[in-house]
Amino acid sequence: MGFKKWAFKDIASTFLNLDEFGETHLINGKPMTVIIDSNEVEQRGKKQFEHSRIDGIYEDNIILYVSRKNIGKQPARGQAIKIDAKDFRVTDSRDEGGVYSVTMRAFKS
Repeated sequence: MGFKKWAFKDIASTFLNLDEFGETHLINGKPMTVIIDSNEVEQRGKKQFEHSRIDGIYEDNIILYVSRKNIGKQPARGQAIKIDAKDFRVTDSRDEGGVYSVTMRAFKS
């Protein structure tokens, strides 16, 4: 078995494993094992988000890591995604070898 096949099998058994990093959330109404990271957004784009603040409105920025196998088609920029009961908009989406890294933003006042 080549490295790519080995790594792809490792997505569910390690990276998105409920006993390791994964958590179950409703993604557009469907339960999926995912990882939600808000700290990584701060590290990746602190300056990018500093210029988009408006008084009285706060952004909730996250990165959703989800298996390509579970969610299907790669989320597109601007696409609406509901996580549990909260609505987000995709600002960036990358295929990282079988796992989508989807940066999203929600606004709240």
